Amino acid sequence: MSEVPSELKYTKSHEWVRKEDDGSITIGITDHAQQLLGDLVFVELPEVGDDMSAEDAACVVESVKAASDVYMPISGEVIAVNTTLTDTPEVINDAPYDDGWLIKVKPANAAEVDELMDAEAYEAEIEE
Repeated sequence: MSEVPSELKYTKSHEWVRKEDDGSITIGITDHAQQLLGDLVFVELPEVGDDMSAEDAACVVESVKAASDVYMPISGEVIAVNTTLTDTPEVINDAPYDDGWLIKVKPANAAEVDELMDAEAYEAEIEE
């Protein structure tokens, strides 16, 4: 069964969102998503400074099975990318909610986070 931390928010397209103390938002893919993809072999990250809207394709994660877009759960400016993933994308498989984060964003509207699914709703979504 997939790990679904209760303090995070989620999207139907399997991204997770964490509000940080400084007001930034950290985004990654869920444990469920990395399990479906299998062993990750490549990650394409956006550039720091990129402005993106909710639902824009922000990143690409590629596994031995398939390549998948990672979508922006909220609108905002990319303020950091996890460059560790360039050389070791498998970190996402090992720690999707910790060292396997993808990007950090300065939200255009922090209230967008509140519109995302909570852990309970996401668990119901992936059980279907």
